[in-house]
Amino acid sequence: MLFPTTIAGSLPKPAWLAEPGALWAPWRLDGEALAQGKRDAVRLALFEQERAGIDIVTDGEQTRRHFVTTFIEGLDGVDFERRRTVRIRNRYDADVPVVAGPVARRRPIYVDDARFVRSQTARRVKYTLPGPMTMVDTLFDAHYRSREKLAWAFAEILNAEAREIAALGIDVIQFDEPAFNVYFDEVRDWGIAALERAAAGLACATAVHICYGYGIKANVEWKKTLGGEWRQYEATFPLLARSAIGQVSLECQNSRVPIDLVALLDGKDVLVGAIDVATERIETAEEVAATLRAAARLVPPERVQACTNCGMVPLSREVARGKLRALAAGAALARAG
Repeated sequence: MLFPTTIAGSLPKPAWLAEPGALWAPWRLDGEALAQGKRDAVRLALFEQERAGIDIVTDGEQTRRHFVTTFIEGLDGVDFERRRTVRIRNRYDADVPVVAGPVARRRPIYVDDARFVRSQTARRVKYTLPGPMTMVDTLFDAHYRSREKLAWAFAEILNAEAREIAALGIDVIQFDEPAFNVYFDEVRDWGIAALERAAAGLACATAVHICYGYGIKANVEWKKTLGGEWRQYEATFPLLARSAIGQVSLECQNSRVPIDLVALLDGKDVLVGAIDVATERIETAEEVAATLRAAARLVPPERVQACTNCGMVPLSREVARGKLRALAAGAALARAG
């Protein structure tokens, strides 16, 4: 089937689980009620995707407060009591935890969550993990004092986690690397290699998600500075085309990314972002189909998947449902010719 549908990863959380529309929103439950609430939210996320017609589903990241820091919370060597202010992706300041010693994974972090989502659906499942460079960019490093050394330590940790997740029958493991759209010299010098180490030896499909960020104010304001064409992918895609990563997820819909840049991903499956997550306006099926058809003129159609630009956690659940339906309807329309 041409143009299978999937999402970048996250979906909005129910209001009874966490504050709607907020990143890092605290949980509204605790103890066993929280554990049950997370599982129920995963069931709802799967239901919404399946009902809308999404082919390759995720857990909606319902068990995580944040796509990066929740994973880091499971590691040794990071002090969450100490906080330092850093510039996140050269865009906005945030108070972040401090790397105070060697980072280490003493136990599985998401493996039980991955096992649960696999048990709840017969559809193909994609599971998302933060990428090494983006993890580095979300911390203050007082120990390694080298972004590269810290990234390699995280790559080893991620690989151990990813191998256990893949062994559960997960179909795709995706590493989220929005930092790849900012630190181009580092991507070239060690970022791609660290990403490949994180994905080494996986029996399932591997993907990397690169985008221009959630539809939050800091990202929206940053995009206004990028000019008439957003060509950041031009620096990264040729490197990824030569990498061992099988799939690349990118932002296309309602953006200033020239669609011809997808041609730089020769030999890769391309997850074409056909849903804008920075607006509550719901796309029409025709708009989604037009984006997919444009990409399919540059990439073999059998390598094109229909996806969202980024995660949808900041949106309302009603809008997210509408966008899921639009994605599936647009893919069906593109498939029809």
